[in-house]
Amino acid sequence: MTQYALVMLLAGIGIPTLAALNAALGVRLGSPIAAAVVLFCVALASTLAVWLASGAKGLGGVIEAPRHLFLGGCFVAFYVLSVTIIAPKFGVGNAVFFVLIGQLISAAAIDHFGLFGARLTPLTLTRATGIAVMALGVWITQRA
Repeated sequence: MTQYALVMLLAGIGIPTLAALNAALGVRLGSPIAAAVVLFCVALASTLAVWLASGAKGLGGVIEAPRHLFLGGCFVAFYVLSVTIIAPKFGVGNAVFFVLIGQLISAAAIDHFGLFGARLTPLTLTRATGIAVMALGVWITQRA
C-alpha cells in the first residue's frame, strides 16, 4: 500500500507541474490548443513505449467495451485544455485549487455510489468531515 500512496503522491505532484509547463508552452507557441496537441503527442508516445515494453497486451477487448468507458479520454482532454488556457490568466495555484475541490467532490460521489465499478466506500460523517477539512486546507493555502 505504501508504494501505491507514493505513486499517487508523485501523480499529484505532476498535476500542477503539468499545468505550469503546458500553460508556459501555450504562451510560447501562442496557442494553448497547440500546446495541448503537443502534450498529447508526447503522452501518446510515452504511453506506447511503456505499453510495448510491458508486452503490448490488452487491446483485444477494446471493440466490445461499453462506449461510456471512453469518456475518460474526453475528461483528460478537457482538463488539459482548460488548465492550459486558464492557468496563465488565473494562476496555476488557483486553477489547481478548483481542480482539487472538484476531485474531492467527484471522488466522494464515485466511492459512495460505487460508480464505474469503483470499490464502494460509503460517505460517512467522518469521511465527509475529512473531505471538508481537506477542502478547507486547500482553500487556506490559496488565501495565504
